[in-house]
Amino acid sequence: MAATTPTADIGLIGLAVMGENLVLNMASHRFTVAVFNRTTAKVDAFLDGRAKGQPIVGAHTVQELVAQLKRPRKIMIMVKAGAPVDAVIDELVPLLEPGDVLIDGGNSHFPDSTRRTRALKEKGILYVGTGVSGGEEGALKGPSIMPGGNPDAWPLVKPIFQAIAAKVPDGTPCCDWVGPEGAGHFVKMVHNGIEYGDMQLICEAYFVMRKLLGMEPAAQHSVFERWNKGPLDSYLIEITRDILGYKDPETGKPMVDLILDTAGQKGTGKWTVISACDLGVPLTLISEAVFARTLSSQKDERVAASKVLKSHPSPFNGNRQSLVDDIEQALYASKIISYAQGFSLMNAMAKESNWEINNGGVALMWRGGCIIRSAFLGRIKEAFDRDPKLSNLLLDPFFTQEIARAEESWRRVCAAAITHGIALPAMTSALSYFDGYRSAELPANLLQAQRDYFGAHTYERTDKPRGQFFHTNWTGRGGDTASTSYNV
Repeated sequence: MAATTPTADIGLIGLAVMGENLVLNMASHRFTVAVFNRTTAKVDAFLDGRAKGQPIVGAHTVQELVAQLKRPRKIMIMVKAGAPVDAVIDELVPLLEPGDVLIDGGNSHFPDSTRRTRALKEKGILYVGTGVSGGEEGALKGPSIMPGGNPDAWPLVKPIFQAIAAKVPDGTPCCDWVGPEGAGHFVKMVHNGIEYGDMQLICEAYFVMRKLLGMEPAAQHSVFERWNKGPLDSYLIEITRDILGYKDPETGKPMVDLILDTAGQKGTGKWTVISACDLGVPLTLISEAVFARTLSSQKDERVAASKVLKSHPSPFNGNRQSLVDDIEQALYASKIISYAQGFSLMNAMAKESNWEINNGGVALMWRGGCIIRSAFLGRIKEAFDRDPKLSNLLLDPFFTQEIARAEESWRRVCAAAITHGIALPAMTSALSYFDGYRSAELPANLLQAQRDYFGAHTYERTDKPRGQFFHTNWTGRGGDTASTSYNV
């Protein structure tokens, strides 16, 4: 199967759903692609099936794959994150030469990409850790691509990546260099965290209409169709509209009503929350979205609890259409909070790691191809164009105005849900974050007094300059020795 002279522009290892579709995307843009899969029968089946007649060549060994690549060689790895990626890298490195490029396009944890970038640089190999979002359809027709790693690799992979990426209406590709080391996979991780938040918020909007207003999926289908023509216009609103209109072919019932309410997760949301804790960023909405999935998975326990901890819902006596309109505004306002928190996390990571992450560029990359693509992201791009050093989206004039416009509706929805016993963890935590963020004073003065009382952890005073720390002998028995002042 090996070619006598190298003919392939890029190689790809791992012919699962994303790998196959990325190969076909590359081939459709006239790049010749060499492919390898550990189960070689999959290579043959692909060449005889979807890849037939395309500029795609197969390999039955990694040696054969490497031999088919033009120099500098470029190889994209699309295997399960973690040890499998390291195993493929270890197998490839002895076959490569300085200046060759290895690309990890899976959902790797960003510290792994930082480690690999540094280790491979010592061997002269250029490493790229890139987020790829858009699912099966995006991979085939144009995903959002978020590359980071060794910057010397960017000119070598840029023509391929920007050719196959999704394009915004003016033709700009949803792909640009994100930053060094693990920056690409970090931005993809934050993307996935925001995705968790968006999905949970949409589910909460659905749940209020279902449980409080008794709206059937068909009626909600019409609501989401209308919402998708306004500020909420997005891929996730669009597919929710389609889901709510879909009926089970066997029973004729709404399919959504037949699906068990237990959600799965693959870990990127959890990684986002852990990073936020490490960096001291209040990522409250996304954290609640992760925990909401965890609570949903405790189905048997919840069913048992529902028989003991009985709810006593009262009927909704307000204006139903007004509440539906309020839900749209509450969803929109909460979505702003989700993105504000996500971009704050990226700002904190950029400072911590000395990475330069272009937030406006990231917003542009997310405008097309990816799961969270929406018209809303254009507004975020404009906000960072106005102020590249914007600390929080809520401080941008456009978003300040939008939150003010939606605030009353947001409060009415959260109040109605709390009054009627409907859980809205993401939406209510978003509102609490908003109220906390805009408060010049919070009750942490009492908290610091408590910490100093039991642990001599010290505090700052309102009548003294910042940075001076004090301790009080609250009981008269504790002495004047204070603990070291520090924050994790």
